[in-house]
This record gives sequence, structure tokens and C-alpha cells, in this order.
Amino acid sequence: MMFFRNLFRKQWLKRVVALTLGAIATSLLLWGTLPFFGSHPAQAQKLFTGTPAAKPAYWDRLLAEIDQDSDRIITIFKDIHQNPELQFNETRTAAIVAKELTALGYEVKTGIGKTGVVGILRNGDGSTLMYRADMDGLPVQEMTGLPYASTKRATLPDGTETFVMHACGHDSHVAWMLGLAKAMVALKSDWKGTLILVGQPAEEGVAGARAMVEDGLYTRHNVPIPDYLLGMHSAPGPTGFIASAPGTRMAGSDPIDVVFKGVGGHGSSPHLAKDPILMAANAIIQYQAIVARAIDPQEAAVITVGSIQAGEANNVIPEEALLKLSLRSFKPEVRETMLRGIKSVNVSIARAYGMPEDQLPTLTTKGGSPPLVNDQKVIDRINPQLVNLVGANKLIADFPGTTGSEDIHLLKGDNKDIQFGFIFVGIAEPALFAKAQAEGKRVPFSNHNPNFQIDLNAIPFGTKVASIVTMELLQK
Repeated sequence: MMFFRNLFRKQWLKRVVALTLGAIATSLLLWGTLPFFGSHPAQAQKLFTGTPAAKPAYWDRLLAEIDQDSDRIITIFKDIHQNPELQFNETRTAAIVAKELTALGYEVKTGIGKTGVVGILRNGDGSTLMYRADMDGLPVQEMTGLPYASTKRATLPDGTETFVMHACGHDSHVAWMLGLAKAMVALKSDWKGTLILVGQPAEEGVAGARAMVEDGLYTRHNVPIPDYLLGMHSAPGPTGFIASAPGTRMAGSDPIDVVFKGVGGHGSSPHLAKDPILMAANAIIQYQAIVARAIDPQEAAVITVGSIQAGEANNVIPEEALLKLSLRSFKPEVRETMLRGIKSVNVSIARAYGMPEDQLPTLTTKGGSPPLVNDQKVIDRINPQLVNLVGANKLIADFPGTTGSEDIHLLKGDNKDIQFGFIFVGIAEPALFAKAQAEGKRVPFSNHNPNFQIDLNAIPFGTKVASIVTMELLQK
């Protein structure tokens, strides 16, 4: 991620370089690197140039409340970090969210979309705002060496065991939300309306938001439809930096499974079999030709094969080969070109290897998410307050969209009038970031990396960001 690449060099104010957020092959998994950080020209990045808003009367009390609450939310963060859970298995994390919100007086609903949690705080007439924090971890073995590092293991759906880690910052997201929850209770006299806090499962599979809506978030569970929907994501830029910009910020995502069918046989007699591994290998190469030759070079498009699964033994040609793909795009026509191309490649290769029509490859789409688009009105309202927190030299107000993906905006369901804003928050210890820069690295670590880590100072900082924007949108 190159978003804050040169911000800590001697001439850092002269250049703002996009952080590198590689396509999240697991689903954002946010990608291989991080969401709003793509390799883009420095001139494409812009710092905030508007006029700061007048600080509201509650400003100092809000920040003081969060400072006093820092120990609590850092303790919660460390606990969640040490106990990560994979998508749709976030039972322990969900229980923590439910317990904390209940203790603060929120009306709590659990088990939405399997493990989703919602807390509702009604505070008179006014706007309704929904704030989401995703809760799931990743199948990654932590290598940070932190005293609170995760050593947890979990069993995947296929029965294999894996290490689990919060390698994408969702632990910090939950801590920010629980810090926000307490601050909003403490300052109830300074805002009016309804606050809805959502602990969402399965963001990494871009499936959790859709699952909550399909489980009756607004119907069976009677959660109020919000006027505003907000969320934030950690980014490996230095703590104290924020990226908040209108327009298309993240690409659409399509997780796809492709199964090549073959004829199994002995490894010593490949001529008597039809090798699905060889078919799959050829397909992987041809997929990249779709991006290179079928799509305008000026358009963003990503086809990543994140997993190949086939066979068990050295000397056995298997019956099937499974490819797990991740597609990223900003435009519907680009997405359709990739999908058509993949289907064409699959069928052509299978036929070339002599597979009959009833044994051609299958293609299964698994949810996915459209591009994430921030509403101009929301960003225009919150940025003049955010600049009061960090200063104009640390507020990125425009940057190119990244091929990372999210599903928070699917919490809208069919309610198209909900205004939406999504903010990126730097979470890397500044000294660690500066050291990485001195060593010629873009960032000290990327998302989904075994060394991904959250600066503990970023926990109260992120809580302040979340609280400032929430308070601004719920003013009387």
C-alpha cells in the first residue's frame, strides 16, 4: 500500500502517494494488500483544501471521554486480537459486542445473519445513523511476535485445520465501534436521533452484509432503516492519517469457483486419463489474456486465482480440479467481459481435451459486491470536522479508487436513499512506518500479511474519528 508512501520523508508534504491495496484474492481480502491504497501517481492524491468547520461545543468533552476510555477499548482490542474467528463463526466476538452494548443500555439483537449483532440507542427525534464494524478474521498464521499475538486454530469447511489471525484490522474496527458506543452514551445530551451499531460477520467473504439483510435485518428483526450508513477500515499508513473522499472508492468483487472435470487414472498412464489439473493450469494462463487483450488498458480489471485444489496422491490423476477466483472491476461492462471470457476459456479448453458436453466445467458465483461509492454530501459534511482532528496535511480528500472490495454498502438492502460514507484510517506506528520507508519499503506490512499489526495508539484515534463523524451527522 502506497497511500502514505512519501508522507514521512523530508519532502512528504510535496507528494501524496497512494498506498498499495492489492486485490484481495480471498475477498478483500481487502485483498492482497489494502483497500484504498493503490499504486497511483502522486499527483492523483489530494489533501484537504476546504475550510475547517467551527468546533462544536462538545468537542473537547468528546475527545476527553475517549481518552479516559482508552484502556478499556485497548483491552477489548487485545482480547479480540488474541481470539480471532473465521467468517460466520464469530460467536465469541459477537458475544463481546452484545455484552458491551447491553451494559451501555443499547437494545441488542443477536443472531442476525447467523452471528451478526445489532445495538440500538434511541435518543429522541432526529436522524437515524447505522455504523458498522466487521468482526471476522483470516486463515493466516500470525508472525508479529506481539505479546498478545494470536495462536488460535480453526477448522475450515473442507475439514482442514488452519491458523487464524486478525490480519485485516477487523479487531480494531470492533474496538472503535465499542469506544464509539460508550462515547455516544456519555454525550447523549449533545445529539438527537437513533444510533444503530452493527457487528457484521463474514466481510472477508463479502457475504455477511447480504446475509444480515436476507435474514430480515429491517423486517423480521425490526431494525430501523437508517438515513446514514457509515463504516471505517484500517490501512497500513501512519497513525494519525485519514483518507475520506467522495465517489467510487473500491471495486466490485466477484468470488467464483470453477471446477474442471476430467477422467481419473494412473499417473504412469496419462494417455488413458483426461487430466483436469492440466486443463486448469492452461485456464489460469488464459484468464490473464482476458485482462491483457479483451479489456481497455485504461480500465481497471483483476482476475486472481487464489487457490488450486486437486488430487491427493503423487501417482493419481484426479477426477476434478477446483479453482477459486477473485474478480475486481469498477464498471459493469468490464465485469461482464471478464465473466464471458472465463466461461469461454473454460469450455474451449475442456472441449480441446475431449470432454463431452455433459462434463464441461462448472462456474459458481458466490455472492460478491458492487463497487463502493461514497456520497458527496456525506463526505462534504464530515471532512470539515475531521480536519479539526488531524489537520489538512493528514486528511486525504481525494485519491483513485482501489481494486480492494467491501460489502458494507450491501447493508442498505433495497433502501437506495440511505446516504453512505466509508473512511480509511492509518494504523501503522509512525516510527515503524518511517523505518520501512528508510529501507525502501512501501509500507511496513500489508493487509492479509502475517506481520499486519495495529498501533495501540490507533485504537483511541480511530474511536475519535468514528465519534466525530457520527456526532456530526446526528446533530440536533
